[in-house]
Amino acid sequence: MTKVFDNAELLIKSIVAVKNEEECKTFLEDLMTANEIIDLSQRILVAKLLKEKKSYVDIGAETGASTATISRVNRCLAYGNGGYDMILDKIESDKNQ
Repeated sequence: MTKVFDNAELLIKSIVAVKNEEECKTFLEDLMTANEIIDLSQRILVAKLLKEKKSYVDIGAETGASTATISRVNRCLAYGNGGYDMILDKIESDKNQ
């Protein structure tokens, strides 16, 4: 893994330890500021809409995301580690069960 994760072991274990949506909300409220939660929520929604083949204009209108944010998320979808795809596919699969 990259150097970013050198000191992230406790964070990663904490995320994996979350058991349900209520625990997740409680943890995120303590861990992050409201703006950080909003920003990350926006990114995952942008990724979902990009996967649905929505246009940048439509995504910007729906989410309020800048073209820079949309472009960054699109780059991650195209050239990243597959994290967005993995999670969005898992959510979709869980929804269909």
